[in-house]
Amino acid sequence: MPTVPSEPTRPPAREPHRAREVAESFGTDPERYDRARPRYPDALVERILAAGPGSDVLDIGTGTGIVARQFQAAGCCVLGVEPDARMAGFARRGGVEVEVATFEAWDPAGRTFDAVVAGQAWHWVDPVAGAAKAAEVLRPGGRLAAFWHVFQLPPDLGEAVAAICERAMPDAPFDFRAASRTAVDLYEAGLTKVADGIREAGGFGDAEQWRFDWERSYTRDEWLDLMPTQGAFTRLPPDKLAEVLEGVGAAVDAMGGGFTMRYATVAVSAVRSDAA
Repeated sequence: MPTVPSEPTRPPAREPHRAREVAESFGTDPERYDRARPRYPDALVERILAAGPGSDVLDIGTGTGIVARQFQAAGCCVLGVEPDARMAGFARRGGVEVEVATFEAWDPAGRTFDAVVAGQAWHWVDPVAGAAKAAEVLRPGGRLAAFWHVFQLPPDLGEAVAAICERAMPDAPFDFRAASRTAVDLYEAGLTKVADGIREAGGFGDAEQWRFDWERSYTRDEWLDLMPTQGAFTRLPPDKLAEVLEGVGAAVDAMGGGFTMRYATVAVSAVRSDAA
């Protein structure tokens, strides 16, 4: 879920689900994306499935299949919906059944599911139309769960990364200073928008917010492998990306060649009501 700028001198930010050129830019290097992007806490998967009516899962914005494979490992039958054919092809090679479409345009053809999930993807879906379609394809008692990773760089590294990005990308529609201090509080507006969309669409009980805290250690090379998969960098010209990575690599080297990242995986979830 991107952080949008607040400065009036920058162009107004579009709703994320309308920024299709960004939403469909992650497939430029699906191998890197799948290799570098972190997985989700097992406790999240278990909570989604715990009270559900069954194990048929629809994965929205399945990407390379990271979420789908985790639910498959938990014993689920998973269908992915993914707008980028490059990402879908990678997921299929990993054993995930995928249909290529945006969720809003996807045809369920009468199929229903016990859970609709979206990892790092629901902000690319219209919040009301997406929730309404989820209600349409969920069985009574089925759960919609949209979730994201929020990360917190060590303060010194965060400030260094922000300065490097601002120099290399002065016109980028991202507030790198705010992003360098990312915490769950910065995601509250987005999570509220998801919950509001669920309420407006109807067919669900009250939305809940969940949070799972964890940490991961990164070497310099591991972090530089991940950075190009983030939305701020997927469409950068190669020379600008190289400039950013060189600067960030030097900053990580100055910290001893590695660091520990604090993560929170946050989710908005709601159960389809019997009356939907």
